[in-house]
Amino acid sequence: MATMRAALLGAVVLLCALRHGGAQRYEAIYSFGDSISDTGNLCVGGCPSWLTTGQSPYGETFFKRPTGRCSDGRVIVDFLAEHFGLPLLPASKAGGDFKKGANMAIIGATTMDFGFFQSIGLSDKIWNNGPLDTQIQWFRKLLPSACGKDCKRHLSKSLFVVGEFGGNDYNAALFSGRSMADVRGYVPRVVSHIVRGLENMIRLGAMDVVVPGVLPIGCFPIYLTLYGTSNAGDYDGDGCLKSYNELSTHHNSLLRRSLGNLQKTYPRTRIMYADFYAQVIQMIRAPQNFGLKYGLKVCCGAGGQGKYNYNNKARCGMSGASACSDPQNYLIWDGIHLTEAAYRSIANGWLKGPYCSPRILH
Repeated sequence: MATMRAALLGAVVLLCALRHGGAQRYEAIYSFGDSISDTGNLCVGGCPSWLTTGQSPYGETFFKRPTGRCSDGRVIVDFLAEHFGLPLLPASKAGGDFKKGANMAIIGATTMDFGFFQSIGLSDKIWNNGPLDTQIQWFRKLLPSACGKDCKRHLSKSLFVVGEFGGNDYNAALFSGRSMADVRGYVPRVVSHIVRGLENMIRLGAMDVVVPGVLPIGCFPIYLTLYGTSNAGDYDGDGCLKSYNELSTHHNSLLRRSLGNLQKTYPRTRIMYADFYAQVIQMIRAPQNFGLKYGLKVCCGAGGQGKYNYNNKARCGMSGASACSDPQNYLIWDGIHLTEAAYRSIANGWLKGPYCSPRILH
């Protein structure tokens, strides 16, 4: 009887483990994106001197030095790799062994290529470093070393994280003075380009794909400082700029609908929408629920200047800026990127829910 009870208990434990992802494993993680997820592509061979995010105090919390990550420490893909017992993702441009994953993400990446920005008269306003199509080319080039002749099987057992994409496309236009109506007009083209990129990866063999939406840009101190107004009606109840957040929600709703259609086209693929927007809004509203103290205040900024501790002429990594001594209490690291503490929480929200639909662990 006791033996049977023990066997039943063992079966229940195993079932729970399977349901909660205890037995879920990936052979590799392949990541694509921009500064939210770059783990060093722009800093291969050393960070360029003009790159503020390549200077101290970036990286101080975990790596004790700048690594090219736009944070005080690890980013989301680092925490995903750690969860699945994989090494931190190497930057694809660094070369090496990619059998357990690679990161194609690079600071400044856009969804659209140079031709698009040329067509809308913005070619002189952006530095386009590795747009989505280029990152897919980098990925194709490393495949022989990652999986040889068995790529379909290997990629079907790997996790793909594609994005976020779109943030820099909109930044390029907004920071160049384009109207919000103009920028909203670009959204369908940006989203359809993301979906085309996803189709390319699925055809190569990707089966588990996480696709994050864009962040609530109207809540970031860089936007709040550059585009702040004296009109209370321009702000929502969280202290964020309404029209900028409406751009983000427009992108995300279109992306979500497009992913639903893509899922129908490729029913065997598991397409997961990661809701960056909803989680960051919750972290601003109630930072304490995520182990944080501060919502819209910047950790690495201009020594207490202004409402958000942000000065665009003394950004983190520039002279005149300094980092707080307790980044673990902050959501926002430098005015546009998040802290390691925030990224850990977001990774958890994607793995276990409720901020990824369906959640990564199944």
